[in-house]
This record gives sequence, structure tokens and C-alpha cells, in this order.
Amino acid sequence: MKKKLLILSALFLFVVVTLFSQGSSIDETFWTKLNPVFSGSQYVMDRETCISCHSLETTAYEHTKHSRIFKLNPKTKLEKVDCEACHGPRSAHIENPDKRFAITDDQYSLVCEQCHKGGDRMYWSNSLHKSANVNCVTCHSVMEKKSSTALLSKKTELELCSTCHTDVTSKAMRMSSHPIKEGKMECSSCHNVHGAPGTGSLTKATSNETCYTCHQEKRGPFIWEHAPVREDCKTCHDPHGSNNKSMLVTQNASLCVSCHQYGGHINQYRYNRVSTPYGNGCVNCHTTIHGSNHPSGVKFTR
Repeated sequence: MKKKLLILSALFLFVVVTLFSQGSSIDETFWTKLNPVFSGSQYVMDRETCISCHSLETTAYEHTKHSRIFKLNPKTKLEKVDCEACHGPRSAHIENPDKRFAITDDQYSLVCEQCHKGGDRMYWSNSLHKSANVNCVTCHSVMEKKSSTALLSKKTELELCSTCHTDVTSKAMRMSSHPIKEGKMECSSCHNVHGAPGTGSLTKATSNETCYTCHQEKRGPFIWEHAPVREDCKTCHDPHGSNNKSMLVTQNASLCVSCHQYGGHINQYRYNRVSTPYGNGCVNCHTTIHGSNHPSGVKFTR
């Protein structure tokens, strides 16, 4: 038993060390695999040599997070090679400075993954953004500080996401929406832009689980459950914004009537005067529409 515990402890330690050492060492074959022209080129490890030709680029770079870490507090072997951590071994380039060593934007994503992999980036290879030919340098600015958050290529996350997702960000400007335009939430509050196991690049496996991170009171379990609520919040709500109250996909009473159409109940506009475009309609009586724990709450009236 002792021996088994010792083996398991050693295995656990190996896994931990492996995970935390990602990006800490230099893979000598990485750049050659990326572009055969790097074969035989060595690391110079001298920022001043790079600056002698690339002073214009490095002037802006000096104010970035990467520059400060690589120059002032490098902790890994890769960080200690400074500029060449991202641009590859440059001895051959110094001898013959041409464009042979240029790599594509898509290849730069692999360069970034030398350090930035695992965690919330573990699904990047199968992510929606990667499938759409979006890469790291599409959204992040490494050589110039343009944002105080996550090296973004735009000042704010909303501004960045808006460059592609205009249909979604326009909804955020509607009458009823999450406080994104006020800066109290970000797109990444609900979405993992680097990929996710579920749909829509959500931070959780389902849309309901994502919503429950803030709206815990809607989770339940309830004695009386409203089926659409249990199945998907998006059945009734548009999470990106709506011109209806509470981000509803349509007006209150219209939404209820889309499922609850039967005789013997005043559930139509011509009978229900409180079902106005801006009134509460059905929920004037059915107040606990997300679910009820009251013994007599079968109709969600209490």
C-alpha cells in the first residue's frame, strides 16, 4: 500500500511539474519545423542588435507587457532569449537580413502557444475562431500597447469584438441588455474566445449554466418547474439584447401565448387589457414564472 501511494505521489508530481513547465524551455526544433529556413540559425539573445535595425518597431514595443517581462524579469529560458522568443533564432538573419524568415499570421498562433497554452486556451485548436481563420495577432497587439487589457488590438473588448460581430454588438445597444456598454460586463464574461467544449464558445457547457453564474436564483431546483426555463434560457430571452422588457425575445403576453393557446382562459390581447406592449401581461398573475417552491405554485402564481 505504501509503495502504491509513493508511485501515485511521484506520478502526480510529474504531471504538475510538466504542466507548470510548459513554455519554460526552448524547443530547438520548433522553428525549423515551422519554417525550414531557420535550420542552422542560432539565438543571438541581444536586444540591442535587433534595435540597431528595428528601432521604429521597438520604440513602441518598449511599453508593452512582453517587453517588460523579457527585459526586466525573465523567468524561463524562452523569456531570456527576448525578441527571438517570438521571432525565432536570428543569427542567419543578421548575416543576411532579408525576408526569408517571415512567417504567416496563422503560424504566429503556434509561436504564441509556446507559452500561452492550456487552461482556458486548451480548446483553441478546435475553436470557432480558429476555424474562421482568426488567429492570435488578429485580436492581440504584441508590438504596441493599444489596450490596458490582455494586449488587445483595440482599446476595449467591446470595440474589438464589434469589428466582426456587428449584429451582436448592435443588440447590446438596445433598450434592454446586459450592462456591456456601461463597462460592467465584457463579452468574455459569457464567452471564451479561445474555444470551449459547448456551443457558442460559452464559458460553461450550456447556456443555462452560463446564465446561472450570475442568476443563481433562477437555477432551482423547484417543486414546480417551468419546462422552457429548465431547457434553455434563450427560449424566452435574447442574451445579447432586446427592445422588449427583460431582454425577452418578444412582448410579454405574445411570448406566453406562443405556447399557451387554449380555451377557457383570458390569454389573448382582445381579452387581456394588461397585455399591452409595455405591460407585464401574464406575469401580473403568474409572478414566479421561472419556477415555484410553493405547495400551491403549480400555475406559478405564488
